[in-house]
Amino acid sequence: MTRKKLFSLIVSLLVFAAATANVQVASAGDSVLSAIEKSGKLVLGTSGNMPSMSETRDGKVVGFDIDLARLMASGMGVKLDIKTMPFDKLLPALERGDVDVVISNVTINPERNMRVAFVGPYMTSGKCIVTKKDALARAEAAEDLNASTTRLATLSGSTSAAFAKALLPKASLTLVEDYEKAVTMVNSDTIGGLLTDYPICLSILKSHPDAGFVSLFSLLTYEPVGIALAGSDPLYINWTENFLTRVQGMGLLDELSMRWFGKASLAEADD
Repeated sequence: MTRKKLFSLIVSLLVFAAATANVQVASAGDSVLSAIEKSGKLVLGTSGNMPSMSETRDGKVVGFDIDLARLMASGMGVKLDIKTMPFDKLLPALERGDVDVVISNVTINPERNMRVAFVGPYMTSGKCIVTKKDALARAEAAEDLNASTTRLATLSGSTSAAFAKALLPKASLTLVEDYEKAVTMVNSDTIGGLLTDYPICLSILKSHPDAGFVSLFSLLTYEPVGIALAGSDPLYINWTENFLTRVQGMGLLDELSMRWFGKASLAEADD
């Protein structure tokens, strides 16, 4: 990120914090929002293993999602407390009340929305494949991938894994706990490609420019990415909706996108 862009982001963050610094939460019994205010911290659940979205670098969890969570905590006037756990453990932790919010590149879908509330999307994604094989990257439909010769990896518990299991029964599928392992497998030709979401593809291309990876954003699926909350507190959900509206209106999501994904881009499939 250039000094000009970094300065612009810092100024925007300060303006946002100043605009929300005097937020006071009305008494709401044991509501989630009042509990956050009383504890002085917003407990974030995130995976910490998604490149540029929520990843661990030098012992610290950083990324687009983490910066978004910091803005949320700043708007509440509390500190951010980050808890990392496997992706498939995040929503159960939210349901138990172990965390206050989950921001971890989580796709909003009907099954998940039956369990928790979602605000957003703050990003719209879709499936794409990181590979060294042009033919595999240019798949435009599930049928193009559903063959015994297709060898893919996906993140365990993700919508990519569910997609592959349901629509690619003939393909060989390897479930991984983190993306770096999958990238290593693609690089060594142990598997043909990594099936994942658009922002993860962008990040991998950006961080491995000389690996010979190719990818194509073919809209195999529609993936709205949202902020997951417990559904028991209408005020908390409403606050988060208004928070996201303000962040979008101030252009902060665009600033974060440039910071974490830069100018990396994927080719789009022809109509």
